[in-house]
Amino acid sequence: MNKRQGYVNVAALMATVALICGGIYLGVGAVKKKPEVRTPPAAVPKWIGTWSASPVDAASVTSAVGSPTGRGGRSVRNVVHTSIGGTAARVTFSNLYGTEPLRISGASLAVRAGAGPGAVAGSLRRITFGGAYEVTVDPGGRMISDPVVLRIPYDDDLLISVHTPAPGGPVTTHPSAAQTSYLADGDAAQDETGAAYAALTSSWHHITAVDVLTSQARGAIVAIGDSITDGVSSTPGSNQRWPDVLADRLGGRYGVLNQGVSGNRLLEYGRGPSTLERFDRDVLARAGARTVIVAIGINDVLRAPHAPTADNVTAGLTELADRAHARGWRVIGSTLAPCGGYPRCTAGAEAERLKINRAIRSGDIFDAVVDFDAALRDPYAPGRLKPVYDSGDHLHPSDAGFVRMGQAVDVGAL
Repeated sequence: MNKRQGYVNVAALMATVALICGGIYLGVGAVKKKPEVRTPPAAVPKWIGTWSASPVDAASVTSAVGSPTGRGGRSVRNVVHTSIGGTAARVTFSNLYGTEPLRISGASLAVRAGAGPGAVAGSLRRITFGGAYEVTVDPGGRMISDPVVLRIPYDDDLLISVHTPAPGGPVTTHPSAAQTSYLADGDAAQDETGAAYAALTSSWHHITAVDVLTSQARGAIVAIGDSITDGVSSTPGSNQRWPDVLADRLGGRYGVLNQGVSGNRLLEYGRGPSTLERFDRDVLARAGARTVIVAIGINDVLRAPHAPTADNVTAGLTELADRAHARGWRVIGSTLAPCGGYPRCTAGAEAERLKINRAIRSGDIFDAVVDFDAALRDPYAPGRLKPVYDSGDHLHPSDAGFVRMGQAVDVGAL
């Protein structure tokens, strides 16, 4: 049991004691003819996101899962990390970039054992769809599984395995996952040991979200951004992306959902649709979420000499905030971190970055601000990342930089 699981167990025990004490008090009151005292009802379990990843692209020719037309007869075992726990889970499967129906003939969910592809003994469950073990997802579509009854721990890894028996067109993936997943020949979805999974992949395939049924967590927070939010420069498998660090600080009380996409831009298509285009799908549709942290814009600024102006970026950020506010969401905006020393971070780009940051800090766009610029910059060279926070390319943070970012978020502002 990890420390955060212990906190949840303690909370459950305290709730039980409170209910018992309330029952004793009511019993005594009945004997003494005192007015009835009503105890508050227990929290109603609800579906809240514990993990998510934006669908970005179709698997390329060099993908380990085969050609762009897919490869049948293989299984992929995706490793994902939870931010909250629950008593059941449901998984969203995507064929967004598929041009043919995606046939899934077997899928499973399990708690990961150790650092490999094996599952904790007795935790593997078959995933069903409307009571069936097989499902076909239409091109461009998605499918949410039936609830899988299993104790889902928070701050832990899950294994989501998918077997596709025949080629089904391009495979919808999230590349640059900063996580190693596994591949196997044949149908290995129900392989608890993981022995069949001999090949590795750095992308997530077919899946875009995991929600849990919980009465403990209060809701979810979505982080949307580019490669810095996606965590592409963090140590693979370490769960050191800044949203992971934030989830650690929240201790299972709120889900933290990472919708970062490497290369993404706010205003125009970059790697995947622009943030403006994908905002409704990737943020406003997330289960149990009502707060978003927006950390986007640096890739727009670095497109010199064809970069949009700071005013264009500020207008785009304002549109995102307005759309979220119209749904009753709270919106936290982040300043753009330093990029000095990165080849495309010209003097012109730096001037636009600083202008955008002034607009963000003004308080006219967002409900609150997390100042990643101030948190990461070198005090002796403010246009650059502090060396300890620099991954080496002068744009993406190191693991220490991601920790600093996660710590810079004011939890109270959420």
